[in-house]
Parts: sequence; C-alpha cells; structure tokens
Amino acid sequence: MDFQLDFLKDKIEFFEASSLKELEQKIQKQIEHNQAILLTVHSVSHQTTVIDDRILYTAVVHFKANI
Repeated sequence: MDFQLDFLKDKIEFFEASSLKELEQKIQKQIEHNQAILLTVHSVSHQTTVIDDRILYTAVVHFKANI
C-alpha cells in the first residue's frame, strides 16, 4: 500500500459581512484554522458595496504555504 500526502500550497477564501467588525472576526477565525495547516496570509483585498441601502463588506484573502 502506497501512502502519499499532498500539501496545500495556495488557498483563496471569500468573506462577506454586514459590518467591518463581523468581517474582521470571520477572517481572524479562518486565519487561526489555516495556521493549523501551515498556511499564512499572503494578501488581502477588500471592498465595500451598497445594495438596497445596506452596506456590504467583502474580502478576499489569499493564503500561502508557510513551508
């Protein structure tokens, strides 16, 4: 039996929230999860959009391997 492990080298995740604080909490929680699999933040891109008189905050976080 041959056993082989493949490591994630890149991972991109998308987040959205109705407040900046909520968005920051979501991102921080995922950063902690990804550190467990040896991924660190490479870049963050964010945007604010108004839809039906509501503000929507979105972010894209690019994680890269820490090894």
